[in-house]
Amino acid sequence: MRLILLGPPGAGKGTQAQRLVDKHGIPQLSTGDMLRASVQAGTEVGKRAKAVMDAGELVSDAIVNAIVAERIDQPDCAKGFILDGYPRTLVQADAVEAMLAERGIALDTVIELVVDDKALVGRIVKRAEEAQAAGQPVRKDDNPAVFEERLREYYKKTAPLIGYYYAKGKLKTVDGMANIDAVTAEIGRVLAAAAK
Repeated sequence: MRLILLGPPGAGKGTQAQRLVDKHGIPQLSTGDMLRASVQAGTEVGKRAKAVMDAGELVSDAIVNAIVAERIDQPDCAKGFILDGYPRTLVQADAVEAMLAERGIALDTVIELVVDDKALVGRIVKRAEEAQAAGQPVRKDDNPAVFEERLREYYKKTAPLIGYYYAKGKLKTVDGMANIDAVTAEIGRVLAAAAK
């Protein structure tokens, strides 16, 4: 099973990805984690990424795509994987298509978690308050102003992927505003239907 989770920040992609990992035993591929692992392992791509990050610059699509390609060749991805937070742009989506085609594999489905933006801001404020109350550090992106900037960035760069995958017949939508268990159950139904 190879799938992409789409949705704005705070939509619950990370939570649902973790549940899919636990249920299906396939890895969740987060570009941030993959970048750090590549740098730590000292791979060729990791060295290129480290040089860019050390210079305080953003890692290019070419490097991110190479890191993803390197990662999906690992044995634990043989049964499938979940892409969360990647692709973020149409250029990256094209790269994923090419990457999978080269390996003779296909994307099974793309699940968009549909959410209400105003409610998301409320979720973020609540998450920050709960972290503070529990004496845990508050994530720096759990600030409404920072979060709203991330939302704008999502709609500008990532939201076009919704039409891209819809046109390919891969897009399925799930109500991301339902409770966590209901979202998990709906994703399960979508995946079961896609597997038929």
